[in-house]
Amino acid sequence: MTEDSGRTRVCIVLFLDIVDYSRRDVAEQVRLKQMFNMVLSSALGHVEPDERVIVDTGDGAAITFLGDPERALYVALEVFDNVGELPVRMGVNLGPVSLMKDLNGLDNVIGDGINVAQRIMSFASSGELLVSRHFYDVVSRLSDDYASMFRMEGSHTDKHQRAHDVYSVSKAVRVGRKVAAAQVKAKKQRRAGPDTTFTPVERTPAQVFDAGTHYLVSGYSKEGVTEAVDKLAAQGGKLISPLSQVGRKWLASVTNPKLAVEATVEELGFKRVITGPTRESVQLKLEDFIERGSTLVQEPELADGMWTAVCEHV
Repeated sequence: MTEDSGRTRVCIVLFLDIVDYSRRDVAEQVRLKQMFNMVLSSALGHVEPDERVIVDTGDGAAITFLGDPERALYVALEVFDNVGELPVRMGVNLGPVSLMKDLNGLDNVIGDGINVAQRIMSFASSGELLVSRHFYDVVSRLSDDYASMFRMEGSHTDKHQRAHDVYSVSKAVRVGRKVAAAQVKAKKQRRAGPDTTFTPVERTPAQVFDAGTHYLVSGYSKEGVTEAVDKLAAQGGKLISPLSQVGRKWLASVTNPKLAVEATVEELGFKRVITGPTRESVQLKLEDFIERGSTLVQEPELADGMWTAVCEHV
């Protein structure tokens, strides 16, 4: 874990568990967990220790990735490629988390980012990988190959009455070996050093990933990331976490400039009518109320140039 533990950052979280684990006898639980640990450890072999935080959840694990957004997808695909008879389901989300130590002094992760990853996983069946809209919006823009792997599964509502748009990765098993092989090749190339026939990667511009309520800025150059952050700030975005280096990359997260103008809330009895110029501003306010116990009445809708949503409170 990095030295700035405790502050909030936007990360990718992969949540996995063994289906019906608690219903099995102890001997079978031990056998399945040992197999699970072996498969997951092998899949994580391509991820540097300082770029991920692993939390053992008993019947599975939650892995927070501090580097490239697609790392979680690589690991999930490799798990599927080697899972065999193991009944595993997975969920991936991009969102805010805080890194900290638990009472035993072990690395731990808390926050909405990991909570939503678990809820996305809970919608999956054995042998299925589901991802949230926030993760899909980022990774599907990295390449056409990634975008073609996902299929929209619609909206699912969790036990807190919070709606989640969910995407499935139906071809994960077939493409797993290909992705794993590409990982090994890329790792060997990094160890061999940069190819002098091409522009060094450190000189390439920073990448900006739209995560809905936030932007994740990533790059090998501190100056490049700073420049991208400054551009977002000029548009109204605000720096969420200080610029930090994870492995070879520099990372920062910035609020979405579209949310610079907050939505307004009108109280009508037990109902709250939320109105704003952008869907993002209304959705952010709506999710805040739902997290505090309100019930969704109407999803954000566009009418006469303004977005409106309705929730009900007790």
